[in-house]
This record gives sequence, C-alpha cells and structure tokens, in this order.
Amino acid sequence: MTNKKFKTIGIGVAFSPNLKANLYEAARLSLSFKSKLVLIHVGEKSLEKKEQILDIIQPFIKENLSYDLVFKTGNPVDVILSVSKEKKVDLLILGALQKENFVQYYLGTIARKITRQANCSILLLIKPSVERIPCKHIVVNGLDNPKTKQTITTAYYLSHKLQSKKITIVEEITKQEVAVSVDDDKSLRKHAIIKERLKMREDSRINSIIKEIPEDYKSNIVSKTQSIFGTRGYSIGHYAQFVRADLLVMNAPTKTSFWDRLFPHDIEYILSELPTDVLIIQ
Repeated sequence: MTNKKFKTIGIGVAFSPNLKANLYEAARLSLSFKSKLVLIHVGEKSLEKKEQILDIIQPFIKENLSYDLVFKTGNPVDVILSVSKEKKVDLLILGALQKENFVQYYLGTIARKITRQANCSILLLIKPSVERIPCKHIVVNGLDNPKTKQTITTAYYLSHKLQSKKITIVEEITKQEVAVSVDDDKSLRKHAIIKERLKMREDSRINSIIKEIPEDYKSNIVSKTQSIFGTRGYSIGHYAQFVRADLLVMNAPTKTSFWDRLFPHDIEYILSELPTDVLIIQ
C-alpha cells in the first residue's frame, strides 16, 4: 500500500484577511511533513507582493522551510490547477467558505471548482489560525471502496505527524441496506438483526485495513469505528460536526459532473456545507 507522504504542498495565495493564517497553516504542515511549499499567486508579480509574502513566512524560512513562489496571471482555477500539475503538487491547500448559498453551489466558488477538477489531494481550510491549534480528533470515511485503504492509511499518517490522539472511522450504511418495514415486534427484531450484522461486517472489513497500517502510525492513537445509517456524505459530515472533529478525511470522488451536483452524493454534500477542515485524498 502506497503511503501519501505529501512531498510537495501547494497553496493558493490570495491577499485576503486570512492570508497570514493560511500561510502559517501551510508552512507548519510543510515543516511537519518535510515537504516543499509552493506558493501560487494568481496575478502580476511585484516586489511589494513578494516582500509581503516572504515577510509572513520568514519565521518558517528560518526553520529551513523549502519553498517556491510562483506568480502567474489568468483564470484563478486554471492557473492554480496548471501550476499544481507543473510543480507536481501532492497536496493543495485552499481557504474555503464554510457554507455555500444556492448560487455558489451551482456556479461554484474557486476553491470548490478546483476541488472538483484537481488531480492531487485537497485540504480545505475553513478556520485557519496563526497560532497552532492542536488536531485532537480526525474523522475518516470507511466506505467499501477501492480508495478507502489509502485514505485510512493517510489519516493515520497525518495523525502520527500532527500528534493527534484519536481517529474515528465512520462506516456509512445506506438506508436501502436495512430496508425493512417496521410495523410489529417481529419486523422490529428483524430490522435490529440486519443492522447488527451490517455493523459487524463493516467492523471486520475496517479492522483488516487497520492491521495493514504501519505500527508507528498507530502508536498512542485511540481508534474507534462508528456505523452510521443514512445518506452517504451527508451523514458523515453531520457526524464530524456533532463530535467537533478537527479534520474530516474523505476519498476523492470518482466523478463530479454537473449532473452529480444536481443529484448530490458523497463529497458534494460535504462541499456544500463544510463541517470542519476537510482533506480529500486523491
């Protein structure tokens, strides 16, 4: 199993009120992962802009931060995607609004447009901080999907690097899998038995994945599995919000066409209302 080491981290640099917080978050992660940081600004290059960016990350440069500063004009989505591809970015960090309104959902914010088109992993930050806030609890999807082993392994790697103490792997089970009409005691018992069997099946599958994860990634981490019955994507987002998770880790979608957004599934529910910082593993 290939581990996502994130050798090169990219960040879209916009001169917004969150500029310093976003750069601090990106620089801290780059130092933690021993990664190169690529700072991408969509716009004309100027000495003033360059000095402002370098002044912010100066404390991290003193800690031997490896970085590359790129200025390029053009459409923000196209520029960030093309530079990320050119610089072989493994993880792209983007500041994002926590909730989209109706127009934003269909037209898409820049961050979400990039998320739907990127070929690398994406970290969406909704509350970046200049001061380091410990990542105590990571929630990760445990879908029965070929990408899930990689996603769970990456979540443990992150937990190890960020010194997080708790990981919850959420098994989303659709209502269709327990579709029993409950109208008497017999059907109620049948419904309960089906749910328990599904939970045992999912727990067994997840435990087999955890066994393959390197031991040093799992040391000093409390692991928990949680079965949720409901709409995929929607359910895990609300769960992450309910338990106040610091990070939600998800599989990248296999497709995100216009029709997928008309009839949302999985990741689209997350993108429409981010419950916390979200990492989407490609």
